[in-house]
Amino acid sequence: MDKSGFYLLPARVRTYAPRGQPPTLRVFETRDHLSAMSAITSQGWLFTLIRDDALTGVESVRFLKHLLANLDRKLLVIWDGSPIHRGQEVKAYLAEGEAKHIHLERLPAYAPDLNPDEGMWSHLKTVALRNVCCLDLAHLRHQFDLAVTRLRRKPHLIQSFFAGAGLDLI
Repeated sequence: MDKSGFYLLPARVRTYAPRGQPPTLRVFETRDHLSAMSAITSQGWLFTLIRDDALTGVESVRFLKHLLANLDRKLLVIWDGSPIHRGQEVKAYLAEGEAKHIHLERLPAYAPDLNPDEGMWSHLKTVALRNVCCLDLAHLRHQFDLAVTRLRRKPHLIQSFFAGAGLDLI
């Protein structure tokens, strides 16, 4: 499980423009962004939550509830040490009895490359949404939803993010 941000400015990648004639992408510079949280499973499933504002511990709890409802089994959640994961909301949720259904493991702060979800974010930003210029957050949300839908149709690709993080699927 991990979180990321998507800005209106496109991720810049190589194009097929002739050498010496780079394409010009005209965009309105802004810091507006979407905040997204996701979780991937070893079966190749992808769950997402997206908001127009910053994510908080409340969204972490909401997302854990969503995962529990959709997976209907005990969960092992591996995530980073972000303050929204360590907040009072998450602690209170687990204290209410949900700790018997969810086991949380924290990734070391020095090793984000061990998180397979980082591969998923990289794919979305540099492959699925490369050079996409959006006019506003609604347009960006639509493009994000389309990219996630395309990725959900490729469970083998989602599973490859575990191998990219050096994790075996057994």
